[in-house]
Amino acid sequence: MNITSINRDSWPRVSVYVVSHNYGRFLEQAIESVLRQYYAGWELLLFDDGSTDNTMEIIRLYEGDSRIRVFKTNNVGLPAVANLALSEARGEYIIRLDGDDIFDENILLVLVNYLDLNPKCALVFSDYYLVDEGGSLLSHERRHRLSELSHVKDVPPNGACALARVSVLREIGGYREDLRAQDGFDLWVRIRDSHDVSNVNLPLFQYRRHGHNLTNKDSHILAARRRIKKDSAAAVLDRYRPILGVIPCRRLYDFRENLWSVMLGEKSLLERKIERCLASKLFDFVIVASDTEEVLPTLQGFFDQRLKYFQRDTAETIRSRSLVETLSRIAKEYDVAGNGITVMSYYPSPFVSTDTIEEAIYTLVFNDANSSMGVEEIKEPVYCRTKYGLRAINQLGMFRTDYDYVYREANIAMAAKNTNFWTGSQTGPVTINFLVPQHENLYIDSEQKLMIAELLDAGAH
Repeated sequence: MNITSINRDSWPRVSVYVVSHNYGRFLEQAIESVLRQYYAGWELLLFDDGSTDNTMEIIRLYEGDSRIRVFKTNNVGLPAVANLALSEARGEYIIRLDGDDIFDENILLVLVNYLDLNPKCALVFSDYYLVDEGGSLLSHERRHRLSELSHVKDVPPNGACALARVSVLREIGGYREDLRAQDGFDLWVRIRDSHDVSNVNLPLFQYRRHGHNLTNKDSHILAARRRIKKDSAAAVLDRYRPILGVIPCRRLYDFRENLWSVMLGEKSLLERKIERCLASKLFDFVIVASDTEEVLPTLQGFFDQRLKYFQRDTAETIRSRSLVETLSRIAKEYDVAGNGITVMSYYPSPFVSTDTIEEAIYTLVFNDANSSMGVEEIKEPVYCRTKYGLRAINQLGMFRTDYDYVYREANIAMAAKNTNFWTGSQTGPVTINFLVPQHENLYIDSEQKLMIAELLDAGAH
């Protein structure tokens, strides 16, 4: 028989795979949502990845369906299961459904047709409904159209429920298995610049948030994303040298005179900050910029040729004065060609890690932005005043887009291209953010915050 005469829905054009690790209580809803699809040309791969609950009992209910294949793995983790699914896939397209989520019955119909109509597109994803453990609606999460309103591709789609071309995923080598988490960022990084990616503004799946899913393992996700950015940026990092670390100091205008010298445990705030910066091999120079030479004995306690002192004018240290003047003078002395990056790291943030300082660099290079900024998401309502009273700035209700999230600068670390300073700007036109781990976010700007820092430091030891 001529293959062109066969109904396209009579063989699997789409490989759907469902992964469950102890998601037995949700799994039936996930599987049934695939069976209800209006698009019929699918196969379903069911994976029990080392579950100790009733996952396999649920899966066995569906083993007799010829469209379904069953696999049992020994708790190898999501990236390894994803690669196994990719190797087993018979379809032209592949999509993952986590064992605790639910497809809308139209998701394959819509996404398959999108890729069919856009042959240059390698991956397409949709909006979704966020639901709680019991399935009650929390919000409609909407991503603006990439081709129209989102010009910076720094935010990946949800790791599940994105339809991709099998040939492209195999071409790029599948998923990285050396990461502890897989939220879609790895795949996004390796596809976004070499292939077309797109999205449709229809909520086509339910993403369940509960106490045991990956969303709550924020530290694993942050660590994985850092590793991906680091590996991606490493190949081009030398184009951005010299890399300068600047620690601004001042004698006055903090809640204590010479706040940099305040002891936290056995070390001053300045000592702690210098240690964290020098621990990074990325820096060509670490520069303490101060209006008082009282910092010099602290610097002399370190035996690293990269550590330098830069004299500031006291007039540059007042609270309302921009740091750009100081940064511009430093950049002109240490980066004549203007190719480099400066990272501002602040001594009142004593718990920031070297990894976070380096992430400021990797985030900027990874996105080729003008600057990158460590931030904390504000999850409480924030308002501004209008002529009709208060208006919420951040949308926290049933419908929100990627532009409704509001962030606070964490005052942890900011990286910027040195050419920004020469135009009088610290950030430049394109600023990319990265989330800072909660335990690093304390910024000491009051006696109360200092007391909290002392308690936290004592608790850590």
